Amino acid sequence: MRFARVASRAQLGLDAPPIWIEVHLTPGLPAVNVVGMAESTVRESKERVRSAIISSGFKWPDSRITINLSPAELP
Repeated sequence: MRFARVASRAQLGLDAPPIWIEVHLTPGLPAVNVVGMAESTVRESKERVRSAIISSGFKWPDSRITINLSPAELP
C-alpha cells in the first residue's frame, strides 16, 4: 500500500482554513473513492482530480485509490 499526505488550504470566501489531503493506493480493481465531502461534490471532484493528474503529465495508477479530505465538516 502506498500513502501520501499533503497539507493545503481550502478557499472559503476570505478565509483559508488548513486541510489535509491523504491518498492511499491499494491493490485491487481500479476505482476512486473520495471520503470527507458531501456526496454531490464527490461525484464532480473524481473527474477533476483524474484530469488534473493526467494533465500534469503523471500516469493515472491502475489500482484502488482512496482520497481522504479532512476536516470533513467544511462546506
